[in-house]
Amino acid sequence: MKPFLFPYTRALVIGSALLLLNACQSSTSTQAPGAPPRQAPPHTNSSYPQPSLPSFGGIHPKAPRPSVSARAVIVIHANSGTVLYQKNADTHYPVASTQKLMMALILVEAGNMSKNIRVAPSDTYVEPTKMGLKSGDHYRKDDLLRAVLVRSSNDIAHCLARDHAGSMPAFASQMTRRARQLGMNNSVFKTASGLPAPGQYSTARDLSILAAAAMRQPFIRQTVRTKSLTFRFANGRTKPVKTTNKVLLSYPYCTGMKTGYTRAAGKCLVSSATHNGRNIIVVVLGSKTPTVWYESRALLHWGLKLS
Repeated sequence: MKPFLFPYTRALVIGSALLLLNACQSSTSTQAPGAPPRQAPPHTNSSYPQPSLPSFGGIHPKAPRPSVSARAVIVIHANSGTVLYQKNADTHYPVASTQKLMMALILVEAGNMSKNIRVAPSDTYVEPTKMGLKSGDHYRKDDLLRAVLVRSSNDIAHCLARDHAGSMPAFASQMTRRARQLGMNNSVFKTASGLPAPGQYSTARDLSILAAAAMRQPFIRQTVRTKSLTFRFANGRTKPVKTTNKVLLSYPYCTGMKTGYTRAAGKCLVSSATHNGRNIIVVVLGSKTPTVWYESRALLHWGLKLS
């Protein structure tokens, strides 16, 4: 039996040594021949530039579920209306100038955007954010509406509402009626500007419905993503106008929409973003500066599935 035992033992030893050598080589090589490609670490496996979003209030772009400090929040897929995240979405709150989106929707649906509008004395009394219109001056309807959506000028909002409906109360009633037609059942409007008024309120959910409807209008969709424009007064003087939406200025996928602030409402923002055909709308109500910008950006980023 000895002549057969030795070759077997020698082969076993040599085979074991070869296996050990291969194991050592595999541990030091970057990839074994024929093996599937290794996955790069998450932070290096990106095919597009990742915006640098700061962590704030417990939220971070990599969080699986967003967490926010604002009073009310909703994140929806704009095309389907599917709710991706919500917090106090049906609680009544003042929403400040974000309700100017309803004013814009009514005016655009009415058409005649090149109409000539005369400024009335009552339009110039509105505070606090004003463009500085003068009584008796004339402007095109589309020029005025662009200025409202980009800079949120209350004197222009009052001028447009009065011209359209005859008075602010009459226009506010139209806003509430249009809201019901859209399915916004928890909104009552008393002003076009969003300035405080008894009995005026909306919700995060209702504003998301409004935002989706507004974005279906090409004029509004194009205007709310405008970062700056030049407003020309009736006397020929010009004034540069810059958007109040800091998310639009800082987040590459942002496409609008509307800011708002009063002491009662806090910082409010209806924002939108698109990437690879995915359209997201985020409503944040009752926030603070700069939290409203950080949280809105992070929610948009999360909703676009870029986290």
